[in-house]
Amino acid sequence: MRQEERRARILALLSETDGPVTGSALSSLFGVTRQVIVGDVAVLRAQGAEIIATPQGYLLPKPSAAGVRSRLAVRHGPEREALAQELNLIVDAGGTVVDVSVEHPLYGELTANLQLSTRGDVQRFMDKMEELQGEPLLVLTGGYHLHTIEAPNPKVMEGIKEALRAADFLME
Repeated sequence: MRQEERRARILALLSETDGPVTGSALSSLFGVTRQVIVGDVAVLRAQGAEIIATPQGYLLPKPSAAGVRSRLAVRHGPEREALAQELNLIVDAGGTVVDVSVEHPLYGELTANLQLSTRGDVQRFMDKMEELQGEPLLVLTGGYHLHTIEAPNPKVMEGIKEALRAADFLME
């Protein structure tokens, strides 16, 4: 299969799939290395495809069903328990953690797509962090970070803020 055909099929697959697709799954499907898939995705992005890379895999943005989108400033220590608690508070209250951003002194704003909307998503994210021995972006900023949060309505967004406030995570 030629690379142009493979890239077209990657886009088609992502458009037909509701959830993220891992680079490993794509590499197995197309019989190439994961690094080839990473290159294909880079080329597709350069050509204008809005492919999002999340810890769960690649996806195409879907029209948001969320009625409210907000950026919230939060802070806590680098302990994984605190991170899991923060993320679970958001998803338990009915929100989706779209991304996380920190302000880096050299690079400016660094943003990572998360797309976490269930406890299962949070657990997979935490497991992946453990597996890769990764550190959350908040270690770069002494715990300060921003999340873009989506919620179905303002009442749910207020509930998310209240849950974060009660845990002393919300910066106001």
